[in-house]
Amino acid sequence: MSEYLLAARLFDGQSLREDCAVHIDNGQVSAVVPAHDIPTGSPTTTLGDGLLAPGFIDLQVNGGGGVLFNNQPDVAGLAQMLAGHRATGTTALLPTLISDTPQVHRAGAEAVLAAQAAGHAGVIGIHIEGPFFAPARRGTHRQDRIRQPDAGDIAWLASLGSQLTTVLTAAPEHLPAGAITTLSQAGVLVCAGHTNATYADISAARAEGLRGFTHLFNAMSPLTSREPGVVGAALDAGDCWAGIIADGHHVHPASIRLAARCLGGGKLCLVTDAMATVGDSKDWFELYGERIQVRDGRLVNAEGALAGSAIGMIDAVRYCHREVGLPLPECLRMAALYPATFLRREHTLGRIAPGFRADFVRLDNDLQVLDTWVAGHRQVHRKP
Repeated sequence: MSEYLLAARLFDGQSLREDCAVHIDNGQVSAVVPAHDIPTGSPTTTLGDGLLAPGFIDLQVNGGGGVLFNNQPDVAGLAQMLAGHRATGTTALLPTLISDTPQVHRAGAEAVLAAQAAGHAGVIGIHIEGPFFAPARRGTHRQDRIRQPDAGDIAWLASLGSQLTTVLTAAPEHLPAGAITTLSQAGVLVCAGHTNATYADISAARAEGLRGFTHLFNAMSPLTSREPGVVGAALDAGDCWAGIIADGHHVHPASIRLAARCLGGGKLCLVTDAMATVGDSKDWFELYGERIQVRDGRLVNAEGALAGSAIGMIDAVRYCHREVGLPLPECLRMAALYPATFLRREHTLGRIAPGFRADFVRLDNDLQVLDTWVAGHRQVHRKP
């Protein structure tokens, strides 16, 4: 399929432009030209009002569309998750497995490979969050699922790195020496999370190839005067990326502003940490057999503790722009270009430019999602 999309306003991942046409050919962008350069007679769709921007890339998606990935680690479940998040502007995501049994994790990895083979372009890898955590920082991850890794775990994770984009979140202080090196060399992107590590622990992990930090500020040792902890190490690391949950509940706006200043140069990524309620009519789901409910916009367990989030990516973009005060272009980069760069996919995802996959989102002036495109295929979500 070949066509031009005529956009009154375009954000290409770097800058804002007006009256541009994006040429899509076989699911990829082949050209971005001024509107008056569209060849006469070419198939053209005029988009009218709204801002066309790169589709959002979510690095941490536990569920959506009524499905929690741990509860349904199969292709049908992934299809429901994709559908639940697409209306929030997400065109590519990493289905995320929280701490569970080896059998669940292996089933999830097989499901991701099968989904990709079946043509689900929105599934671009897998995120395995746990179970190698500091028990004191486990959050809502079940205590009896937390454990130390063995040689078989490291070998299996390394084998995944050669098959698909794989992110592992672990507590570095609970990984054997050399494990991060082994995994990084195998292509696994290792992030620190749910960790009580010291600054020295993180420095050693960075030397082994640590790639980033999972949900910055949450479930990690804090910054103090004489021990910077994981938070201080993350803010001080110029070579690592960090995901952050911008939902108004997990992180204070001032903390997000501070992180944006410290991690300038494209290292702060918006993530949702979304659960099954996103894109579903129900306001609850079950995690480890326990009911998790949305209350005042927060997903909480019976004790009132946070258990993931109830937002989509557009909610995080709006929050960072309106409440945190970050410029809209930067918020859009935090939702697309920076996650793509973290994944080492910055030459194919996260921008609207020749050679990139035709993944777009169109937003109205209130930052509501109007349409999305995944590999050139359009879906209309609401009328302008």
